[in-house]
Amino acid sequence: MAYTILFGVFTLLMLIGMPIAFCLGIASLATVLYMGLPPIVVFQQMNSGMNVFAMMAIPFFIFAGDLMVRGGIATRLIRFAAGLVGHMRGGLGQVNVVASTLFGGISGSAVADASAVGGLMIPQMAARGYDRDYAVNVTANAAIIALMIPPSHNMILYSIAAGGNVSVADLFTAGIIPGLLLAAALMVTAWWVAVKRGYPADPFPGFARVGYYFLASLPGILLIAIIFGGVRSGVFTATESSCIAVLYALLVAMLVYRELNWEGFIEAVMGAVRTTAMVLLVIGTAASFGWLMAFLQVQTLIIAAISALSDNPIVVLLMINVILLVLGTFMDMAPMVIIATPILLPVVKAFGIDPVHFGVIMILNAGIGLNTPPVGTVLFVSCAVGGISIREAMRTIWPFFGASVAVLLLVTYIPALSLWLPGVFR
Repeated sequence: MAYTILFGVFTLLMLIGMPIAFCLGIASLATVLYMGLPPIVVFQQMNSGMNVFAMMAIPFFIFAGDLMVRGGIATRLIRFAAGLVGHMRGGLGQVNVVASTLFGGISGSAVADASAVGGLMIPQMAARGYDRDYAVNVTANAAIIALMIPPSHNMILYSIAAGGNVSVADLFTAGIIPGLLLAAALMVTAWWVAVKRGYPADPFPGFARVGYYFLASLPGILLIAIIFGGVRSGVFTATESSCIAVLYALLVAMLVYRELNWEGFIEAVMGAVRTTAMVLLVIGTAASFGWLMAFLQVQTLIIAAISALSDNPIVVLLMINVILLVLGTFMDMAPMVIIATPILLPVVKAFGIDPVHFGVIMILNAGIGLNTPPVGTVLFVSCAVGGISIREAMRTIWPFFGASVAVLLLVTYIPALSLWLPGVFR
């Protein structure tokens, strides 16, 4: 009966539109009361879930990304991307993907990527004759590249949800090749759709101009090397790297580009505070929910159920991918990672699947979920920036969605795509 209350209350509240954090918290409290445990247990678990030192990296990376948007770094990265690939067919679509890859290597946030790159690129694409649905779909799908490459704070969240036993440095490294593979797949898709729709290509500006754009964007690009190199070499932790990212972003925005004023700084601070508060509330309630699932031994039941269906790792991974894709349609990324990791990680480990490899699979699944209604946060942001409805975007998103799922299957069944690079650095 406790299982029914836990999952039944959670599902019912989510169906009536209650915010996910309250769904998790109320479901946990109702279950604890039914089991006769003191209600304070829920709040103790919430506190322990949020009171993790490594989690300090999340607000600092969010803050750093906001500073970079307001400090002119995103604008210069987009200009550099335009010089590199703007001459291809559907050039601005290609620019969008490359710019998202570069900016994602700085912000680590898909929502920040969609907001920053989309805010700059979608109006330009619309003005140049690109359909708004194309611009929105490229933006929304390219934004999830930010989740795969350093400094993805969702990788940090996965490490914490896994009990801190999975190296953040290995996760950062493992996501690089899948992230670049996703970028390549989306560029091919953007080119194919552009050819079908007859979109133009811009003239190549010349190597000298591209070199100038590169030098102008170099301070922003260097941050990628600083974060990844520092964490991978052990010079500083992921948490320390987030603080360095904030200081570096402030120095570049204020002293190099000189585009960050006091009002912009205050807005960046307030934006980081709001986002952090929402994320931490979700993490806290999800930790309480996850503790109850462990207490009720949900993981053992799931392992037994999956083992009864198949003991083939290929089939098991396919089932887990389907489960995660379905979860992603109605759960936001943070609660999905916090809840699903403690449940599914023991399952995949029981079938001999590497936790780092599974982390990349989990994050990519959750990223695809950010573009699938009814809870598609990145798609919602992109549509709001592009000024179109979700329905309009969904009519033509399928080629890009298919490219993302194809990359997911490659990453799932070719572990070397995730595990080769971390092995090189060990």
